[in-house]
Amino acid sequence: MTHALIRPVLPIRAALLAACVAVLWTMTAAAQPDEAIARFVGSYSGTAEIVNADGSKTPRDLSVRIETTRRGFSVKWSTVTYREDGDISEKNYDISFTPSDRDGVYAAAMKKNVFGHEVQLDPMKGEPYVWARITGDTLTVYSLFVDHDGGYELQQFDRTLAEGGLQLDFKRISDGMQKRTTSAFLQREE
Repeated sequence: MTHALIRPVLPIRAALLAACVAVLWTMTAAAQPDEAIARFVGSYSGTAEIVNADGSKTPRDLSVRIETTRRGFSVKWSTVTYREDGDISEKNYDISFTPSDRDGVYAAAMKKNVFGHEVQLDPMKGEPYVWARITGDTLTVYSLFVDHDGGYELQQFDRTLAEGGLQLDFKRISDGMQKRTTSAFLQREE
């Protein structure tokens, strides 16, 4: 009687084992960083003048570090702004990206949900919706904000590979109006 019960269980165990192996293989493949990002990995720095909508210019020191992560890559950047009144302001950003279902498009993983998975922020709560893409030699990071009255702001950071570093082109658009731009060369540090 016990032999009859064991035989049907063996095919089920084999099927479960095969399914587990397939899931683990898929997870391992998904955990490998995208080869396209490898060309951008490194630390870069430079200076720029931010051109405001009124034509005024503000000097800034810029730096960016691009690294591979277990599931994708991260972009860490900082800006140091020097104001006319002598004030100095520093802002730092650190965003991780994971591959999406679209080739060359990456989702930001900016917070953890109740299950511990990294997820996008919610622009309807005033949080930025961030994503990235790689097209040829350019890594672009987009940030979309929805303000309290339903208007929007879009920031676009194009970082293009250039001899000795990256060419940074930035623009900020608010409700269809270009508010700020800059273009700078960032020297590779390592």
